[in-house]
Amino acid sequence: MSQTLNNVIVQAQNNPLHSLEEWEEDLLNRYPDPESIVKEGKTTEEYRNYETTIRDTVKEFYRLNHINQTYDFVLQKEKKILKFDKKEMSVWDAVEFLNQLVDDSDPDTDMDQLQHLLQTSEAIRADGHPDWMVLTGFFHDMGKVLCLFGEPQWATVGDTYPVGCAFSDKIVFSEFFKENPDYNNPNYNTKYGIYEPKCGLSNVHISWGHDEYFYQMMKNYLPEPALYMLRYHSFYPQHRENAYEHLMDKHDQEMFKWVKLFNPYDLYSKNPIPPDWQKLKPYYEDLVAKYLPATLKF
Repeated sequence: MSQTLNNVIVQAQNNPLHSLEEWEEDLLNRYPDPESIVKEGKTTEEYRNYETTIRDTVKEFYRLNHINQTYDFVLQKEKKILKFDKKEMSVWDAVEFLNQLVDDSDPDTDMDQLQHLLQTSEAIRADGHPDWMVLTGFFHDMGKVLCLFGEPQWATVGDTYPVGCAFSDKIVFSEFFKENPDYNNPNYNTKYGIYEPKCGLSNVHISWGHDEYFYQMMKNYLPEPALYMLRYHSFYPQHRENAYEHLMDKHDQEMFKWVKLFNPYDLYSKNPIPPDWQKLKPYYEDLVAKYLPATLKF
C-alpha cells in the first residue's frame, strides 16, 4: 500500500467526509501495471485473443449472443428476472454452483468460475485496495448463477453492449449482428436509436447478462464505485474501445475510472494455478458477513 494512501486512510478515520475526495483521487491514480498481474509466462497481448482461440465454444457463443440479444429480448429479461423470485439462498450456495461452471465465452481460461473470482479478488487484495473492492472482485461474476435457473450462457455471460441503437463494429465478432432482427430495424439501427445524446448509461438498456442482474441485487449493499464495476465490467466496447461515448454523461465518465481500475484485475489475473480456497475461505466468510445479510433473493 502506498504511503500516501496510508496517510489518507488514517485521516479518513478521523474526518471521513473531508478525506474522501483525496482518498479516491489517490486510489484512482494507482492503476495496476497489467504485467505485474499476469503470471505463468503469458503476455498481456495474449489475453482476449478471439482470432486464434482454441476453444470452439467461444465463436459459437458470440454467434448465438449477437443474433438473439434484441431490444425486446432485453426488456423481457429485465421484467422477468429482476423480480428476484427464483430462489432465496446464501452467497455460499451460489459459490457452490459457480464451482461447477466454465464460461463458454472466455478465450483465456477453462477453469471454473470460483477460481477466477478468487484470482481476481486476491490480486486486488494484494495491491492494498479497500475491502469493498476485494469483495467486488469476488462477486463480479456471481450473477452467472443465472445458468442455475436454466438461462443459456449466451444470455448470461460474455461482453455486453447497448441495445436499442446501432451495434458498434468494435464489439467482438460484430459480423454476427447482421442476423439480429434489430440490425435492419430503423428504430434501432442508427447511432442514437431510441436514446438522446449524452443521456447517461442509467437510461440505456445493455445486452442482458450477469452484470445487470447482480448489480441490481447488490445496489443496496455496496458503494457506487463497486456498483459501476459490477454493472459494466463486461462492457468492453466502451471501457476498452470508447465506442459509446456519445451515450455517456459526465457522471458516467467519472465513474468509469473505477471500471477501468477494476478491469486489469478481472482480465489479467487468470492463470492455471488455482488459489487455495480452504485457506482463503475464512477471510471471505468474514468479508461477506460484513456487507451482506445471511441470504439473498435470486
